[in-house]
Amino acid sequence: MASFLDARAQGGHWLVRIEDLDTPRTVVGATELILQQLSGLGMRWDGEVTYQSRRLSLYQQAFDTLLTAKQVYACGCTRREISDSVASPAEPGVHTERPYPGTCRKGAPTGREAYAWRLRVPDGIEHFEDRWLGLQQQDVARVVGDFVLKRADGVWSYQLAVVVDDAQQGVTDIVRGEDLLTSTARQRLLSRLLGLPVARVLHVPVVTDARGLKLSKQNGAQTLTLTDPLAVLQQAWQALGFEKVRTSNIGTFWSQATQIWGQGLERANLHGIHHRSDHAS
Repeated sequence: MASFLDARAQGGHWLVRIEDLDTPRTVVGATELILQQLSGLGMRWDGEVTYQSRRLSLYQQAFDTLLTAKQVYACGCTRREISDSVASPAEPGVHTERPYPGTCRKGAPTGREAYAWRLRVPDGIEHFEDRWLGLQQQDVARVVGDFVLKRADGVWSYQLAVVVDDAQQGVTDIVRGEDLLTSTARQRLLSRLLGLPVARVLHVPVVTDARGLKLSKQNGAQTLTLTDPLAVLQQAWQALGFEKVRTSNIGTFWSQATQIWGQGLERANLHGIHHRSDHAS
């Protein structure tokens, strides 16, 4: 909803991309259901739907560019070895990943096959402005370490794929959940290393259950029921912090919500959702 409204309020295009790189985990029929639900909610996308599984050659080209520049290396470490080598995350509560300690930076141990290929992350702090949360920063080398670009089974990483896709599709504004905020710094870093433009970002609060867990398949969240699509839209709109739109028509809902969104995101600060700033990691 947030990304749809942001695109419409700015007179831009709203793009739908199916991120289906990890084919073994792809659920048959899930894509069709997602598109049906968007249509049922009155969310019409611009252009054709993009499928990452059909864009593998673009990711290979970007990877080869980094490899030629000696910014990629093979890693022979297993996940267990990486976990055991780091006592705890660099900053508990801020970033849940265990930073890669750089074990294979100067070469994998003799006889070890590559489990992944990693980006050689340069030192320095990445600063950026989030349109919802304010000034942000992250020391990618310290907090994340050299992150994976490609797995040994040939699956491209989310981080590389979305950077390539965003640039190739001309994306100027990324709007997504706050749970992906910690991915932003490394994606900006990748964009610069590849000579690609860097998009603006806006991260909205994620919806949680009574236990405080993000609504997701892994946490047992139920799928959307669209017998009353307007009620679903109102619930999502209020979860973003806005007052309920007084209408009984989906078309009117979207026109009013778009107008309100375009007046400024401070309008969302109505239900205890406060904008944060100067987040450091």
